[in-house]
Amino acid sequence: MHVRFSTCIGFPVTEDGTEEHLGSLIGILIHPDTGKVEGFFVRRAGLFGSDQLFLSTMDILRWGMRVDIRSEDALSTVDEHIRLQPLLLDRRPVLGQKIRTESGLKIGTCRDVQFDTRHFVLEWLFPKKFFRWGTPLPLVSVSEVRRDAIIIRDVLAKEPSAPAEAGAPLIPQFPEVAEARTAQK
Repeated sequence: MHVRFSTCIGFPVTEDGTEEHLGSLIGILIHPDTGKVEGFFVRRAGLFGSDQLFLSTMDILRWGMRVDIRSEDALSTVDEHIRLQPLLLDRRPVLGQKIRTESGLKIGTCRDVQFDTRHFVLEWLFPKKFFRWGTPLPLVSVSEVRRDAIIIRDVLAKEPSAPAEAGAPLIPQFPEVAEARTAQK
């Protein structure tokens, strides 16, 4: 399934089998170099406030109108995930980051992303400039993610096409057909 993250905020996280409500999705952690969704931040409400926990994508069993996970033990503080510490210290976010082209043209700010819930890989970035949504950008257009901006490739200018010869067919033909056509004239 392909979903935009903004539509997933507030989704309940439940334990498989018991369907016990463990918390709600509030954030996403994306690897800036690979575009892989590493996991989600979950808010668990309690008697004395709320805890912010981390859910790795490896612990998600099903994604629908709720997120089913293996067990409550899959939720932990982000500090317990040692392999994610360099990613968190790197400070290269995707959401909330400015987007510009290689030539410096400002596109907007990344306000939403679309990802695949089977492989948890980003597919599209959704820029917003002031109060207007921009044209969605495919992940393949991203050149690099820096601390100050997401850099996308410049659009290549199309070369002007040669004027069509008089009587030349608009659809390309195989050489044998073209030779037979000239022989008929």
